Amino acid sequence: MGKRWSCKSTAENLLAQAKTKVAALGERGIQPHLAVVLVGEDPASKVYVSNKIRTCESLGIKSTFHKLEADTDTDALLAVVDELNRDTKVHGILVQLPLPKQIDESRIIAAIEPDKDVDGFHPVNVGRLSLGEPGLFPCTPMGVIALLRQSGHSLSGKHAVVVGRSNIVGKPMAQLLLKENCTVSIIHSRTQNPAELCRQADIVVAAVGRPGLVDADWIKPGALVVDVGINEITDRAQAENLIPADSKKMKAFNEKGRVLYGDVHYFSCLDKAELVTPVPGGIGRLTIAHLMVNCVAAAELQQ
Repeated sequence: MGKRWSCKSTAENLLAQAKTKVAALGERGIQPHLAVVLVGEDPASKVYVSNKIRTCESLGIKSTFHKLEADTDTDALLAVVDELNRDTKVHGILVQLPLPKQIDESRIIAAIEPDKDVDGFHPVNVGRLSLGEPGLFPCTPMGVIALLRQSGHSLSGKHAVVVGRSNIVGKPMAQLLLKENCTVSIIHSRTQNPAELCRQADIVVAAVGRPGLVDADWIKPGALVVDVGINEITDRAQAENLIPADSKKMKAFNEKGRVLYGDVHYFSCLDKAELVTPVPGGIGRLTIAHLMVNCVAAAELQQ
């Protein structure tokens, strides 16, 4: 029987490292400054932004919040980004995604100064990651690497399978695992026999946005399983298929009519894997922690 893989200590370590560097910068008269831009009223985005700002405050990082109306167009948002790029007191810029449909997301990402791009999505930072050069890299994959390093397992030579090929998680995750000397495979919607390929993996990182897709049949005994997915389940039949009737998660579903669930069939994979990260309460906290690391790194870069 595997174990629930807590991300708490890894997140705390990342935050402690960031706080130490904030103090060191403070001795030089520099306070890292993160500018957060939110367009519209998406409830989940508002929660994420609030968590990020609150974490900044706890570490001594200055944060400023720029709230724009839901009908903001691409040019108006570009003007805000340009202003923040030119502000030498701002070290990091985060435009909360997703953006409303009328905004060209790729143009916004490309407009952010690469050394202020704390999300790590700018094409320059993507290139730096691919070439193995220093830069600001996506927070979720970087948080996963920190978790894997702290697991006590050697990563070199291990077979890692990434389920999903998104620009935000899947592709940079594969690049970072290669940097750790893993042998890396990516499973996507056109992959033939995905379960068979995944069963070969020592490390599985699931980030595809399909609740419970990766079940025990996909898992090699003793594998390390990282669940990046976060999906809201509101359908009772689906909930009953994924969640044991006597579990706390099912009790929460019965009370609220909804529950968050990852891309990994958590309860079945615990029977095969050595460690499995939970959803919620898992990788999300690492994402925010590494955002703080990136914000401090951006301040250091610009000095």
